[in-house]
Amino acid sequence: MAAPLPPPRKRYGQHFLHDPAIIARILEAIDPRPGRRLVEIGPGRGALTAPLLNAAGELDVVEIDRDLATLLPARLGATPPRLRVHCRDALDFWLEELAPVPSGYDVVGNLPYNISTPLIFHLLQQASLIRTMVFMLQKEVADRICAPPGNKQYGRLSVMVQYHCLVERLFSIGPGAFTPPPKVESTVIRMTPRQHSAGERAQDGKAFSILVARAFSTRRKTLRNALRDFCNAEQIIGAGVDPGARAERLSVADFVRLSNTIAAGRCRVM
Repeated sequence: MAAPLPPPRKRYGQHFLHDPAIIARILEAIDPRPGRRLVEIGPGRGALTAPLLNAAGELDVVEIDRDLATLLPARLGATPPRLRVHCRDALDFWLEELAPVPSGYDVVGNLPYNISTPLIFHLLQQASLIRTMVFMLQKEVADRICAPPGNKQYGRLSVMVQYHCLVERLFSIGPGAFTPPPKVESTVIRMTPRQHSAGERAQDGKAFSILVARAFSTRRKTLRNALRDFCNAEQIIGAGVDPGARAERLSVADFVRLSNTIAAGRCRVM
């Protein structure tokens, strides 16, 4: 007799996908096939894991819930090297711990709502190792990721993700596709890491990240005031940016120019 499934745990933000039609659409977006290295974050009860494994032939999964991680191989009838289960917190898991893949990893997951934003920032640090990412997210988080300049949802998350990745909103998912049903709508997005040209690249990644965070820390302030301990108005103008603008009006390219001004030594990082 199969071991009983543990109930969803609130502390892990667990909502298990079960809708076959949604699973099929996600598989189409991922396009798993032999030879591609897939990493699934939060496989849960394995609804998506099983077809991913069947299509790709092998799979790494990262699952923080020890009970689910223990049950998954038996439920799927798969063991290493086909299925490699890493019972870890995804926020502490690094792709470099796996065997190197020249073409990059395909990362997929139904990201827990309570850690989706920090987890995305964690993965952006590893963008050079990733071919593509397909995630189910709370609609509000997806809206922030995809927001253009001038939109009220546009912020630090938008800039950082759009700098590192080409972002595509794929489709929406209602609460009924999950067990238990969440109280929010979900959205599936695809993020494909960019290959920046010299003119598009932030020369100092740390300075770029600090600048974006500082600019959006006080959204109602103009750049002149928000960055007063970071750059002066003349230096902002020198980067081709209006110091009287608010951060939400700047494009990703604007932030890159400001960051490169800092990297060139024309601004002072505090």
